[in-house]
Amino acid sequence: MPTQLPPKENTLFKRILKCYEQKQYKNGLKFCKQILSNPKFAEHGETLAMKGLTLNYLGRKDEAYEYVKRGLKNDLRSHVCWHVYGLLQRADHKYDEAIKCYRNALKWDKDNIQILRDLSLLQVQMRDTEGFRDTRYQLLKIRPAQRQSWIGYSISYYLLGEHDMAFTVMEEFRKTLFQDNQTKMDIEHSEMLFYQNMILREQGKDKESMEHLEKYEKFMTDKLKVQEIKATQHLKLNNPKAAEKLYRELVKRNPENHLYYEGIEKSLTASSGQLDETERLAIFLNYRKKYPRTECPRRLPLNFLTASGHAFSELVDDYLRNALIKGVPPLFTNLRPLYKEKAKVLVIENLLLGYAASLLEHNKFNIKDDDTQNPTVLLWTNFYLAQHYDHFRKTKQALTYINKVLDHTPTLIEGYMVKAKIYKHAGCLQEALKWMDEGRSLDTADRYVNSKCAKYLLRANEITKAIETCGLFTKEGTAPDDDLDSMQCMWFGIECANAHKRKGEIGEALRKCHQIERNFNEIVEDQFDFHTYCMRKVTLCAYIKLLKLEDVLRSHSYYFKAAKIAIECYIGLYDKPYSSSDDSAEVNKGNLSDKELKKLKSKQRRAQKKQQEEVEKKGGETKDSKEPEGKKEEGKTKFDASMLVKTEIPLEEAIKFLVPLQNLARDRIETHLMAFEIYTRKGKVLLMLQSIKRAFHCDPTDSRLHGCIVRFLIKIKENRDQYHDTVKAVLDREIKMLVKGDDISKYNMLYLQSHPKSLQAHIAVAKGLFALNKNRRKEALKLATNLSKDLTDVTLELCIEIYDLLMSGEFGATTIEVEDYRKKCHKLFPYTDRFKEEEEMQIEDEIVLTKWEAKDVNNETDVNGTTT
Repeated sequence: MPTQLPPKENTLFKRILKCYEQKQYKNGLKFCKQILSNPKFAEHGETLAMKGLTLNYLGRKDEAYEYVKRGLKNDLRSHVCWHVYGLLQRADHKYDEAIKCYRNALKWDKDNIQILRDLSLLQVQMRDTEGFRDTRYQLLKIRPAQRQSWIGYSISYYLLGEHDMAFTVMEEFRKTLFQDNQTKMDIEHSEMLFYQNMILREQGKDKESMEHLEKYEKFMTDKLKVQEIKATQHLKLNNPKAAEKLYRELVKRNPENHLYYEGIEKSLTASSGQLDETERLAIFLNYRKKYPRTECPRRLPLNFLTASGHAFSELVDDYLRNALIKGVPPLFTNLRPLYKEKAKVLVIENLLLGYAASLLEHNKFNIKDDDTQNPTVLLWTNFYLAQHYDHFRKTKQALTYINKVLDHTPTLIEGYMVKAKIYKHAGCLQEALKWMDEGRSLDTADRYVNSKCAKYLLRANEITKAIETCGLFTKEGTAPDDDLDSMQCMWFGIECANAHKRKGEIGEALRKCHQIERNFNEIVEDQFDFHTYCMRKVTLCAYIKLLKLEDVLRSHSYYFKAAKIAIECYIGLYDKPYSSSDDSAEVNKGNLSDKELKKLKSKQRRAQKKQQEEVEKKGGETKDSKEPEGKKEEGKTKFDASMLVKTEIPLEEAIKFLVPLQNLARDRIETHLMAFEIYTRKGKVLLMLQSIKRAFHCDPTDSRLHGCIVRFLIKIKENRDQYHDTVKAVLDREIKMLVKGDDISKYNMLYLQSHPKSLQAHIAVAKGLFALNKNRRKEALKLATNLSKDLTDVTLELCIEIYDLLMSGEFGATTIEVEDYRKKCHKLFPYTDRFKEEEEMQIEDEIVLTKWEAKDVNNETDVNGTTT
């Protein structure tokens, strides 16, 4: 049994508990000292445990664990000691260990409400739904009059998928609090009713859901939500007239919500059969008259109208004129979804070219028009045309129109941004950076333009400059990249990781990827506070949405991008392990020529000199200095780039990033292609087969998948004798389902015959051809470097990929062959940096670098635009 304290010491112990609850930790330590200074109670377990817990909140974690473990050793049968140990484990996010501690605590005090409550929070955090239900039931038995006990018990059944029981529990509790004849509306009552209705809808009980809404509508405070639910349910219950009426009322409330118009269309379709184009158009024409200033009735009909009809030309003409007169910068973005149909694009292009010519000569959209237009209308017409031609990568025409815009209005920031985007799409990153920075300099207080400029700097591998640019808007006293990381600004981390990877700085790239992984972990851990908050505030529908979101959090595109970079880096480290010697360090900078290495060293020397000057200027405190005392984030893992790049288990590290993608991004073929690359290097033949099968379900015609299949078949053929008979049987059965015939070479060439106009197919077949027979090198090289006009997917990105492959020695390409391909690509993409002569690129880099250095010296500008 736990050691009992005399009255005096027991009073002191209660004061310790009170000080802990009131966060008076120093006072709590004083009382602990008074008890422990008594030789009789120097080893009192519960006091030692409480002292450890108090020390933990003062940042002395090592001492805290020492005292708590000592206390637990002295009093293993104390629920306080086990509870405190569990609290320490929970603080370190070791939830499984904390749950074990709580269960041990409950052995000695099974009805302790605080321990049960803490246990239930960890169970729902870890999604132990059955354990969560049992714990909430125990809490309900102990405190049946407490609201949170009933709510928690109902949610536990919901998470288990037992919706009927969840509804019943909530209904029994609701009846004890609220009477059906009361008139006062209560937010908490309303939230319970919405939660119950959500349960009915998820079960597919549409009739019961509608009856429930009609019965309790007067108690529900969010009337808009009620109307939306009723409209949806009427459609499901085949009551289109009632649904139409509700949707028309909703449009009156918000005529800019496109979902309401879709609801009206569905209602009319359900009541009178399929609507033709004219009937659908009539709906929107009616609302255009009612709400002449509204955007939705003007824009939505353009989606379904056919380009050949007169109505489309007339409506798109009206839409364009209205927007150009107003001067709407995102007009192209609004109409870009229409660019999926070539016929609509042709109509839009003809209209805009007609506007441009007529406005230039007569200041009118059409010579027959009576109204003369403002000169800015021509400006916005040229602005749209620049983006239009850039969309089709017609760089020359796009630059012609954007230059007209900037000649007319040199202070238009959007014009510089579009010009930068045109150069970016053309592959001319230095020029793109120049124009984006020109636009940023016109308004240094604009955070969006500043962020865009930082992104362009990172795309041009100017990482230091990008950090300085972001530093204009980050917290003073901390390094900009650290502040951005603490704010979970993940786009910046991804762009930095890509830039470091391109420069061959693999350790820094991995550091950024791990920071993004940590950000996602923090988001998962942050939900912990909401388990109690949402039950207390009865925001049940929002709470359920939060739990569902957290379950699929790593399906977010940011995580996918970061994971992809990390996996590629780790695969690269496996293929070419990092060495800490100076010679190897130079090699790890990437495939740089002597001139490029010389230029890189020169840049590094200049950056080092500048940093030294800043140190002297600020008295030894640089922007990259460590965080000041008191501002360090407790418990936040710091990643060391030099240690990450030296990992001895790169493939195991890559798998850590891969597993969430296999669970949550299984519909993306890239996930399974990356898995194939990892398992190929691990020699796991059945897992390679599994990855190929999963990728096959995503897209059986993908050229990258074809390349993987050919490599897989070659590996099986070479190592067949090493496999167990059972493995051979599985491979033979599955391969027959994927590949027809036994001839790998024939299978490879058949893919080219089925995709004769695809450059991606040419590359995949060329790789297979070269892998099968090195003597067919020239044939493979010819396939890969084919740039004939018959091919339909010749893109800049694909040509750069091929060029990089040739540079890395793929197909055994000679220097002359690589140079010939570069010249062909330069002719096709004349603006692209990657295909320019080395001397030309060096001159451009020096110009940009000189400009930035001059700006650092002469144009120190603050965020308000004041130049000093």
